[in-house]
Amino acid sequence: MIWKARERIASFDRTLLSGIVNVTPDSFSDGGKYLDPAKAVQHALELLADGADMLDLGAESTRPGSKSTSAAEEIKRLLPVLRQIRKQTDGIISIDTTKAEVAKRCLDEGADAINDTSNLRVSGKKMVAAVKSFKAGLILMHSRGTPETMREMTEYQDLSSEILKEIAGSVEMALKGGVERERIMIDPGLGFAKNTEQNIAILRDLKPFLMTGYPVMVGPSRKSFIGAITGRDACDRDLGTAACVASCAMQGIHVLRIHHVRGMRDVIKVTEAIKTNNQ
Repeated sequence: MIWKARERIASFDRTLLSGIVNVTPDSFSDGGKYLDPAKAVQHALELLADGADMLDLGAESTRPGSKSTSAAEEIKRLLPVLRQIRKQTDGIISIDTTKAEVAKRCLDEGADAINDTSNLRVSGKKMVAAVKSFKAGLILMHSRGTPETMREMTEYQDLSSEILKEIAGSVEMALKGGVERERIMIDPGLGFAKNTEQNIAILRDLKPFLMTGYPVMVGPSRKSFIGAITGRDACDRDLGTAACVASCAMQGIHVLRIHHVRGMRDVIKVTEAIKTNNQ
């Protein structure tokens, strides 16, 4: 299986890692740490050196309770970082945004894909049009509400089925809008309108998402459900994250969105060696 993002192609003969670069003052794990463009660029290059297959740049915190950032502010934060990274690598760069205006500017500056954490609920057809016009990749992540309200939207009768149904509606919108099937990736949206038990249930059985035929991304890195289980603060959840990464790799997930790339690359290598020997 391959995934096309503009002219760049990712092959899924192994689990890939997407390194997180948060250009924000308030992200739950590393808010403010990489707000300075020079530090963000350095961090991105370090992630690539540590084995990241992709980079995911975001300029708006989506932690529970966070407030919206304007498109102008997102663009102001993203462009200096994106431009410098693009000069130094031809690897796949996705932009974590829900706003079509931000997507257009970043795609025009050389980004390869858009990671829409609203599952097209915010920009809808405008986002689809932007992705289509640049022949970009599109990652559709399930969520409900906004970061301010999503904690109150965790009622599901059939968790995986309802998530898949909501993602399917956005996939259909993208396909009807002209986005090619091979440019679409899906994400069940751990932590977004899901409580601890629901996040674990998703991780326990990822087969329904894999059965869609679309590449699947999962983002467990340092999330609050790991803290609820371990009692650890966000900065001290990498070992808990490693357990999630191993489970995802064992089940055949295509991409993992991760903060600590170097350590998780080792986890994946060992997990895949065990998986291969068991087959």
